[in-house]
Amino acid sequence: MSSSVKNLSEFSTMHLPNITGKRFAIVVSEWNTDVTHALYTGAFETLLKYGATENNIIRVQVPGSFELSLGAQKMAEKQDIDAVICLGCVIQGETRHFDFICQAVADGITNVSLKYNKPVIFGVLTPNTQEQAMDRAGGKHGNKGDEAAITAIKMLAIN
Repeated sequence: MSSSVKNLSEFSTMHLPNITGKRFAIVVSEWNTDVTHALYTGAFETLLKYGATENNIIRVQVPGSFELSLGAQKMAEKQDIDAVICLGCVIQGETRHFDFICQAVADGITNVSLKYNKPVIFGVLTPNTQEQAMDRAGGKHGNKGDEAAITAIKMLAIN
């Protein structure tokens, strides 16, 4: 969670595993494209920075955040994918739709991770406003995509 005291792009890089040869799928929601493209860029660049190769990073587009779970499952079931990163943004609206979508996405991503016994990372922003989303997609609070990529890398170290 980002706040005035925690920047999403600041994290400990001690004890990161070697990810040379590891394959990552990044599943990206097309909804709120300005935000999700920035999240993808952060995740992609972070993976490269810490040793992944471009050929070992697969981008998969899904229509919205609700579809992240199925996109993640399609990638997680592939034997040659080591970790899946899910990136999306659901901005609070005037109805309860926000609550239902956020809960379904969180549950779905968790279930995929447990079903396939591999890291499936929740990189979904749930802000109140577009401005808050942009602040967390490379703005003043860092980039949730960076954090999601580092989380995937760190989870690969768990045996």
